[in-house]
Amino acid sequence: MPSFDIEESVGFKLAKAHQRLFSLLGELLKPYGITSKQFALLAFLWKQDDLSQTELSERAEIDRTTLSGMIDRLEKVGLVKRMPSPEDRRAYLVKLTQKGAALEEELTELALQVRKDLFSRFAQGEYEQLCVLLDKLRR
Repeated sequence: MPSFDIEESVGFKLAKAHQRLFSLLGELLKPYGITSKQFALLAFLWKQDDLSQTELSERAEIDRTTLSGMIDRLEKVGLVKRMPSPEDRRAYLVKLTQKGAALEEELTELALQVRKDLFSRFAQGEYEQLCVLLDKLRR
């Protein structure tokens, strides 16, 4: 029977790398009252505001139930608001508030600093290569 070393498995290594990245970013986001996952939703809205909850769920690859709770928490801290969709009265659009939009530059800078710190040991081109390989795994 072939042996399996969990610590050498791709899944384990990806999970631990993800935990480290989100932990580092999460520490920097604490003063803003948001988590790394909530930051990701804001980043999708900074790319394109006024997304339906369904569109945001698909882009972020988060199930709609989980997304709904995340949006609730972002609404609570005043970073987004739900607006009725003009095209579909059963749907809501998620829109950045002025406060949420104003945080784009500051929070993006934090995320870029985490990236710089985390990947500082990579040789030139390795970050880009890693992104290509991760994209292959996602498909």
